[in-house]
Parts: sequence; structure tokens; C-alpha cells
Amino acid sequence: MLGILMFLDPVKTSPWFALSIISICLIGAMSTWFSGTVILPELTLRSGLGESEKVWLTNAVQLGFVIGAIVVAFFNLSDSMPLVLLIAFSCTLAAIANLLLIWMDTPLSIIIVRLLTGVALSGVYPPVVKLIATWFQKSRGIAMGVIIGALTLGSAAPHLFRAMTLDTDWLIVIWVSSLMTFLAGMIVVFFVSEGPVYFARTRFKPSQIIQVLNNKPLALVNIGYVGHMWELYAMWAWILTFAHFSLNDFDWIPFGAPEYFSFFIVSIGAIGCVIAGYLSDIYGRCYITAVLMLVSGSCAFSIGFLVNTSPFLFGLIALLWGLTIIADSGQFSAAVTELSAPNLVGTALTVQMAIGFGVTMITIWLVPVFAQLFGSFQWMFLLLAPGPFIGAIAMLVLRRHPHSEKLALGKR
Repeated sequence: MLGILMFLDPVKTSPWFALSIISICLIGAMSTWFSGTVILPELTLRSGLGESEKVWLTNAVQLGFVIGAIVVAFFNLSDSMPLVLLIAFSCTLAAIANLLLIWMDTPLSIIIVRLLTGVALSGVYPPVVKLIATWFQKSRGIAMGVIIGALTLGSAAPHLFRAMTLDTDWLIVIWVSSLMTFLAGMIVVFFVSEGPVYFARTRFKPSQIIQVLNNKPLALVNIGYVGHMWELYAMWAWILTFAHFSLNDFDWIPFGAPEYFSFFIVSIGAIGCVIAGYLSDIYGRCYITAVLMLVSGSCAFSIGFLVNTSPFLFGLIALLWGLTIIADSGQFSAAVTELSAPNLVGTALTVQMAIGFGVTMITIWLVPVFAQLFGSFQWMFLLLAPGPFIGAIAMLVLRRHPHSEKLALGKR
């Protein structure tokens, strides 16, 4: 029956065409992630959000994603049911949960619907990563880079929506992101299929999660991923606040209004993802991810020192940070698909993301606390620098492990 609906023939369709369709869908689906964050002032005015509740506006999505990822991993959904159905169903749930934000007028109700949005998105992103792996054996690094680039553009989209609607109704952000997510699900279910690279479907066994956690090479990849995630989502969540604070001290504002500044800083990461994917397939995953984390960590450390200096230099380092902070993300996913047993790929990806997104909740909460401790938003991102430095060390250790030969067809 599913074959009647699927327009992508695994035998006849180019993997790159499949990648383009799936990427477009992911851009739409991920536009709901920060849709609430970019309208924080309006939601605060409507519902009286307190300082801790403002943090939970974003953290609720992270927590929901972790809860959903644990459920998906526990029941082995990514390895036991058709991926396109799981993704399409989850997109629909995310669109509905996001749309409900329009009618929520209390802090608790707003946080609950953001939590539900995160739960739904856990059925989109990890399965999409596995779906792409079914289309690519070679060039998997660049394919994963394109997918993470799509995630980046989707995450940046609400900043653009808000920038374009500053003088109009802020509810447009919610309507547009919900519609994009719903359409993404419909495209997946009617136009997408799994590719020719087969990953065996299995019934759930609790021991599968234990197998994933006890795999030493995977553990090193996950340490690298945790270091990466320590930095990434806290930067994405608070970059608009940082922009509002720091851009007031310049004679001219790089990229225009703070909302446009945030959009460009986040979205440029999509280019970095593709470049990193291409380079990792040539020079190796461990080496490229380590270099990128060292660069992004250095940017996190230095950006605060550039406030009140040259707006050109500030904008340049901010762009470099946005370019490198997400660029390595796809390579952690690619490494998991290469180091895991074929019947555990979906579970391993979901476990990795559950751990990584769990860490993001800590840093999203800590960044404003850190800023308050130093008495200024100027230093809020110093906290993020240690994460990528530790992650880089883990990936260099993995590079010396014998199993790293499985990465990128022998390129470590």
C-alpha cells in the first residue's frame, strides 16, 4: 500500500534528488523549534512570563524533545516502523501543538504546548537522519551536512519571520511555521520513501539501549556531541537577546535590526554544514569536527570582548561563530550510522540526541544566570567555550581508536 504513495523509487531515483526533497521538508518541520522564542516579548506581555518562565519557553521544547526521544528509543520506533509514517505523523503533531500557542494566555499553558512541540519534533529529526542514511553509503558525510544545514535554516526561519513582521501581527510567525511543518509532513508521506541502503527492522529489546551505551567508539562520539551541544542551542536560544544588548553600543548595526542579525548568524551555519560534510568525506570526520569545535569554542570565548569595539570585527567573528558552531553536527550523526550495528542505527541516533539535547537544557538555563553573575549580557557566552574544547579532545581520541577506520570509508 505504501508503494502506491511513494514517488521516490529507491532504484531509479538519484540520492541527491531525494536529499533535496527531504531537506526541504526538514526546513519546514524545524521552523516550529524557536517560533515561541522569537516572540518572547509579546508572549510576556500577554501572559506575564517571569524570568524563570522565559527560560522554560525554550527549555520546554528541549525537554519535550528529550522525553520524546527516550520514548522513541525505548520502543525502538525508528528501527521497527516505516520512517516516513513516523516523520509525517510527528510533523502533524508538531504543527498542531505549535498552532495551539495562539490561544494560550497563561505561562503554564504556553510551556505545556511548547513541551508538546518538542515531543513531536523528536519523531522528525532523528528519523530523518536515519532516512538519509538509507539513501547514502558513499558521500554520507556531505549528505548529513546538507540535512543539518536544513535543520539550521529551519531553526533560523522564525527569526526571519519575526524580522519581516515587526510592524504587523506577531501571530503570523506561528501561523506560517505551523503551516510549513504540516506541509512538510504531507510531502514526506506522499513523495518520500526509504532508500536502497537497508537497515534491518527489529523488535524492541531493552538490551539494545545498553548495547549502544556500552560501545566505546560510540561513547567517544557522544562525548564529542555533548561538547558540541553544550554550546549550540544555548547560543541559538540567546543570540537575539545578546544582539539586542550588544548592538546598541555600535554606531551602525551589522546586518540591520537584531532580528535580521540573529537570522544571518544562525542561518549561515547551513553553509558550514555542507562544507564540513564535503571535507569530512575527504579528510576524515574526527579531524574536521575537532578543528571546527576549536574554532567555534574560540569564538564563544572572544565574542564578549568585541562588544564596544569595531562593529565590522564583531560582525565578522559572529558570522564565523555561526558558520562553525553547527557545521560539525552532521558528522556526529554520520559517525553513529557508521559505528553502530545496522539493526541499532535508529536507536543509537535517538540515544545520542536524547543525551545531547538533555545537556542543552542545562546551558540554556545557565547562560542568563552566568550573565547575571557577571552583571552583564556581554559575558553570557563565556560559559559555552569549554564544551567544544572538550568535544574536540574526545574526537581526537576517537581518531586513534581502531574502530575509527569504519568512519567515512576509512577516512578517520
